[in-house]
Amino acid sequence: MKIIADLHTHTVASGHAYSTINEMAGEASRKGLQALAITDHGPALPGGPHLYHFGAMRFIPPWISGVRILRGIEANIIDRDGSLDLPDSYLARLDFVMAAFHEDCGFNDQGIDRNTAAVLRAMSHPRVKAIAHSGNPAFPIHLEELVQGALQTGTALEINNSSFAMSRNGSRPRCEQLASLIARSGAKVVVGSDAHIAQGVGEFDNAVEVLLAAGIRCEQVVNASYKGLMAFLGLDEIPERQQDAG
Repeated sequence: MKIIADLHTHTVASGHAYSTINEMAGEASRKGLQALAITDHGPALPGGPHLYHFGAMRFIPPWISGVRILRGIEANIIDRDGSLDLPDSYLARLDFVMAAFHEDCGFNDQGIDRNTAAVLRAMSHPRVKAIAHSGNPAFPIHLEELVQGALQTGTALEINNSSFAMSRNGSRPRCEQLASLIARSGAKVVVGSDAHIAQGVGEFDNAVEVLLAAGIRCEQVVNASYKGLMAFLGLDEIPERQQDAG
């Protein structure tokens, strides 16, 4: 299984990451990726960017170093009603919106039933294309209900490579269970590195291992095909210019 795009990365704008967009794009190009989503945290995360940051993403060129750049966000779920920490007027300007739970962003663990209800409501938002690191044990959710919600809304569920090595200790069993449910249901999945420095871009080995072990098919993986990725996001192709910002 070949992953052609990294759909979960953070730059210095997140406040706790260490590379610029150009550095991340350069690494993506070096590793042969075709696309890169810049998904800095939403403004509710301590140290995160101001909402104006996401309005100003229009200045980022669509191609850097031969890599298609997707202007995105890892938005925070901040309320039981599934509200996100970026207004709809800003979300509408982005190419890719992921939603996720993070501690100290207005919604801490409220128990598995309330957590599940909140994430299902977030998935019903028309701009939300994926739910990030759903196997996080700090925010337990009913995985069967999550997968059914994904099928109903057309939302992809992320298998996050960082969850197996650097972040969210104890995620593996739930990620493996989630992957198995995705395989059986036919739901969509995205693979993300969750890179917080350029060297981490395109690192997917642990996540892909879990996908393959679960029997997830390539056609279920949104970022296993460039054409499929653009169709999933509903994006028109922008031809690469002879000279870009790389």
